[in-house]
Amino acid sequence: MKAVLFEKFAEAPKLTTLPDPTPESHGVVIKVEATGVCRSDWHGWMGHDSDIDLPHVPGHELAGTVAAVGNDVRNWRVGDRVTVPFIAGCGSCSECHAGHQQVCHNQEQPGFTHWGSFAEYVAIHQADLNLVALPEEMEFATAASLGCRFATSFRAVVDQGQTRAGQWVAVHGCGGVGLSAIMIANALGANVIAVDIDEAKLALARDLGAVACVNGATVADVPEAVMELTRGGAHVSLDALGHPTTCYNSILNLRPRGKHVQVGLMLGEHTSPQVPMAKVIGQELEILGSHGMQAHRYDAILAMIQSGKLAPERLVGDRISLAMAPNALMAMDKFQSVGATVITEF
Repeated sequence: MKAVLFEKFAEAPKLTTLPDPTPESHGVVIKVEATGVCRSDWHGWMGHDSDIDLPHVPGHELAGTVAAVGNDVRNWRVGDRVTVPFIAGCGSCSECHAGHQQVCHNQEQPGFTHWGSFAEYVAIHQADLNLVALPEEMEFATAASLGCRFATSFRAVVDQGQTRAGQWVAVHGCGGVGLSAIMIANALGANVIAVDIDEAKLALARDLGAVACVNGATVADVPEAVMELTRGGAHVSLDALGHPTTCYNSILNLRPRGKHVQVGLMLGEHTSPQVPMAKVIGQELEILGSHGMQAHRYDAILAMIQSGKLAPERLVGDRISLAMAPNALMAMDKFQSVGATVITEF
């Protein structure tokens, strides 16, 4: 199969030919039809993730068709259209038994714990637990976002933030995760404030339902601006980027008893950001993490998509070939296009 491989961290990946994967007895092999280029992939390439063994094939945000099925798999057949959460549960630990596969003790992540989807084929373990069936009418480029950014945002806004109609929600960072969160919070009836430093992204945030935007490059004090717009602070605020500044601002712009949800990964030199703990204590704020979404929760998100309340296809940006993926990956920390970059040509 054709695949993108890197042999050293932070050195240019290359397009090469590798052996096709074979399924474990409990797993499947998926023919990749689309896979997103995500900031998490950039973190992995930089060496910020300790799970990665070299050489390595990145990619975790995928959709495709089942190409091969292990002997013990009962629910899937060759040709099924599927996606998979980027956190694959083991099915045996206490968290999996409680339905919390996104924090599985023995979790596997394509593109991190094993070779990923920047390739023609990818192996997925524990298929009966982790695969999600896709509607026939859903385009693969749209479905790829359901493996990570859109589903991650859904859990952050709905399950962790418990966002309700009429609340104020601030979203810091209008990349793929942030724009997804804006669309989802707006669909729930919340009033969304979008924060970014790129006017093009803020313009798309307005189109997706943000009632106001704050440009961090031109506003002297982002938390103060959000506090003024929301008349006292956000009820729920998300750091959708994963940076000490956006994390700090997200906590600082909350009203008393508000919720900060950390969605963007904090890796490398950003693992220990400064937190305004005096405000957290004095105003009884909640600080919550959000890490993917379980396969069994996808029914809720797919129902909202099929009813027309959510339109993840609007967040698909550049469509590129696998050969273009190395440059797109290396540029992730310097430039992100408006909308999600998706590999659709293999």
